[in-house]
Amino acid sequence: MINALKKILVVLVGVVLQFGFAILIRLVFYKYLGIITLLYSIISILIVLGILKNSTRLSSDLPWIILILIFPIFGTILLITLGKNYAKNKLSKNIFEYEKKYDKLLIQDEKIKKEIEAKNLDNIKYLINRTNYFVSTNNDITYYNFGEVFYPELLKELKKAEKFIFMEYFIINEGTMWNGIVDILKEKALNGVDVRILYDDMGSITMRNNFAKQLAQFNIKCMPFNKLSPFRGIFMNNRDHRKMTIIDGKVAFSGGVNLSDEYININSKLGIWKDNGIKIEGEAIWNLTVMFLTLWNANNKEDKDITKFKAEFKESKENKGYVVAYGVAPLHQDLIGEDVYLNMINSAKNYLYIMTPYLIIDSDMVNALCRAAKRGVDVRIIVPGIPDKKIVYTQTASFFKVLYDNGVKIYKYSKGFVHSKVFLADGVRAVVGTINMDYRSLYLHFENGIYMEEVKAIKDVQQDFVDTFKDCQELKEKDVKSGFLKSLWQAILRLFAPLF
Repeated sequence: MINALKKILVVLVGVVLQFGFAILIRLVFYKYLGIITLLYSIISILIVLGILKNSTRLSSDLPWIILILIFPIFGTILLITLGKNYAKNKLSKNIFEYEKKYDKLLIQDEKIKKEIEAKNLDNIKYLINRTNYFVSTNNDITYYNFGEVFYPELLKELKKAEKFIFMEYFIINEGTMWNGIVDILKEKALNGVDVRILYDDMGSITMRNNFAKQLAQFNIKCMPFNKLSPFRGIFMNNRDHRKMTIIDGKVAFSGGVNLSDEYININSKLGIWKDNGIKIEGEAIWNLTVMFLTLWNANNKEDKDITKFKAEFKESKENKGYVVAYGVAPLHQDLIGEDVYLNMINSAKNYLYIMTPYLIIDSDMVNALCRAAKRGVDVRIIVPGIPDKKIVYTQTASFFKVLYDNGVKIYKYSKGFVHSKVFLADGVRAVVGTINMDYRSLYLHFENGIYMEEVKAIKDVQQDFVDTFKDCQELKEKDVKSGFLKSLWQAILRLFAPLF
């Protein structure tokens, strides 16, 4: 708790310093207050014009525009501190450098590419054209419908590790789940296995300051990503929200589950914690390995040659179909996470099912969901019945009426909290990963997803939805209505979506 308070204090100090600097200028040069105010106004207008000129998602940029025009100093400082841009600090430069360096190691099989072209699989073509991650067909995929089902499989595979274990998580908390994992990691590391842990400094805010040092005693390499600092400015808001474990390059896990007890329904304060996991055995793992090592080496430049971590899969896997493990980074113009979701929505013919903890979406997403429902697609969205953050759920609820009025069905998970991030379309395409449907995931965080098409495990994803719908309440017209004051509050909250 003390460590968490220290980290929160660091964030607050950063914001206060920026506001303090603006106030200091006004106090020192108070005689020229009129000129300073005029300059602020001119700068604010130029910033707004810059946003308008470069905007590709105007509805998401509109809150910044309104804030800056109404509160020039406050809005500008919030944009600098919390907004999406392409910061060129040391870490971001290193990430760009290693992405460029490793891109040549992600080689697309031309035969598979021709198959995709022949079948006109547009969603996969987008990923090939707009990212450097390759699509593969030689994979076995296993889907887990709850964290407590996923966890024993993770432990079992960790025990088999012979060469390396890479783990990258937003949240690591001490408890039953982490204790079970770390006991295996210690044993493996002491026996020569290369064990590396990358965790987000803000997401794992409750971990002790000596967390990494304690693990180092057992030969475990542990590193916080984007360490909190009052002087980091905007990049401090770009967090590592990814969740992955890679074992010997032969087995990888991802999905919504962090390393904390509530994710496996131990001491959950939100009823049943509905989450999921996914296991990959096959060629798609190399995308995840490169993703991990990009951030790892951007921090410490440890590896000269990463091809030693690539496993060969000479035997053909039983499950066919197309798999792309892809990453999302806030340092690029393309909003890959949102575009993949939009493509899923736009390509749906019969039905589209979604699980998400946060439904805080821009007009592009709203319109796509509504258009799908209007053309006869059965669009269903599952949201939490017991929210983890009430103020965030209020924003989620603000979208219910417009979606409902246009034919989208909203379901609340009656048993508790939904943390899964899953898209399923027509029983042939699915996305499982870490990407929420909110501003932070789509614009600000490092994320990862697993796109699947014509893969056998999609049937398990479909069954998970069928089972989960039974534990949900479908919202009716009376459930989506809001009074004047509540609607006004929801509108105000939308202005501050980047803060939540």
